[in-house]
Amino acid sequence: MSDSIRQLQPLGVWRFFDDICQIPRSSKKEEKIKAYLLDFGTKYNLETLEDEVGNILIRKNATKGYEHYPWLVMQSHMDMVCEKNSDVEHNFDTDPISTRIEDGWVKAVGTTLGADDGIGVATQLAILAANDIDHGPIECLFTVDEESGLSGAFGLKSSFLKSELLLNLDSEDEGELFIGCAGGIDTNVAFDLEWEDVSDHRSWYRIDVNGLRGGHSGDDIQKGYGNANKVINRILYKGAEKFDLRLALFDGGNLRNAIAREAFAEFCLPKGNVGDFEKMISQMTKDIKVELNVTEPNLNIELRELKNGRKVFRLDLQNRLLNALYACPHGVIAWSQDIPNFVETSTNLAAVKTLNNQILITTSQRSSSETAKCDVMNMVASVFKLAGAKINHSDGYPGWKPNPKSKIMEVSSLSYEKLFKKKPKVLAVHAGLECGLIGKTYPKMDMVSYGPTIKGAHSPDERIEIKTVQMFWDLTLDILKTVK
Repeated sequence: MSDSIRQLQPLGVWRFFDDICQIPRSSKKEEKIKAYLLDFGTKYNLETLEDEVGNILIRKNATKGYEHYPWLVMQSHMDMVCEKNSDVEHNFDTDPISTRIEDGWVKAVGTTLGADDGIGVATQLAILAANDIDHGPIECLFTVDEESGLSGAFGLKSSFLKSELLLNLDSEDEGELFIGCAGGIDTNVAFDLEWEDVSDHRSWYRIDVNGLRGGHSGDDIQKGYGNANKVINRILYKGAEKFDLRLALFDGGNLRNAIAREAFAEFCLPKGNVGDFEKMISQMTKDIKVELNVTEPNLNIELRELKNGRKVFRLDLQNRLLNALYACPHGVIAWSQDIPNFVETSTNLAAVKTLNNQILITTSQRSSSETAKCDVMNMVASVFKLAGAKINHSDGYPGWKPNPKSKIMEVSSLSYEKLFKKKPKVLAVHAGLECGLIGKTYPKMDMVSYGPTIKGAHSPDERIEIKTVQMFWDLTLDILKTVK
């Protein structure tokens, strides 16, 4: 356990957060955190339910004098994104998250921290465990599998909740209240692998691209961060065009909702082309570092020779793959015409994997416009259809349409202004939130989303600002006390 973070304020939140950090809870593997939540409900003698898909709901009666308040549900997700640096040994199925404090932030050691959304879970538990907090009747909903498929929110039944007011504790910028979010869909691609032999008169190499920031494909897509899949494909494309490079392996990125931080490839080329190829790599490295010098100061491109060769992709397949990846859009597609400096539509080239005799490519599209979401989905799909790949789409999830007359938003805004002597920003977020799906099942649900400041979510650079956790706590307690 991390004694240092257990001494932070507010004590209850940080101690529960530290408990949660000891529990493996990757998406679709939430058995241990579910057991912890069920045991918690039993320990505190609270009504505790589990639904068909594994969501946990814990209810607590109103404190004395607040019985006339309306039912209110606080909601967070119990799973976390599991990303680590390539040089870090960590098994997310068994190992706890190791935390440290640095310059006013809590961070993990070479892995994602899980503050997204462990801090929301910890806050709910601290409220449920306390006997000195004023509130009406409350429900705490802990959903499963938010990060990889939203299956918990998808599976939520209309009879599970009593509340018509909801606090979503899954946003990442203190001082901002969110009343809308983007919808999303994944476009998944498969090329059937076709192999062929090459002559012995070739030199074999591995190229690595790493040191990139990565980040959340919703919150960070507009920041101009590099995409490792795009960077490495750019090099491979030019090598194939000029030096008869033949590709044998392509592996980049991991998660659908994270910008690719690392990628590597293995390939060969004629021995007579080695010198000129290495000069090209050196020049391209300099050029790309200049292009990304502000957003990606730690970009690293490394070329090293391999001893053993293997079969390579058939030339036609290689050409179709490299051309399609080059043409595949990544980043902001359109900015909102209604909200200044707000991304309306984007797409993320998330992962490229050579696996089980296929090349599997994962992309994700987001938009606050349902029609624009479908348009960018078709844009991405058309690139790979032209390259002869197989395409399938996820079910997708709806956006959350802002309600400027929201009661819970008004209460939250007034509480924030009273506590901190300034007005919060009321916004929509380009990231997906479970509110869209919850609102579809509960059309009368009045919702607001907020949280402390979390940076670098979905990457090993994830960190949470300590002072904003206290603000997040104070705001939540004041909302519970004032909503009527």
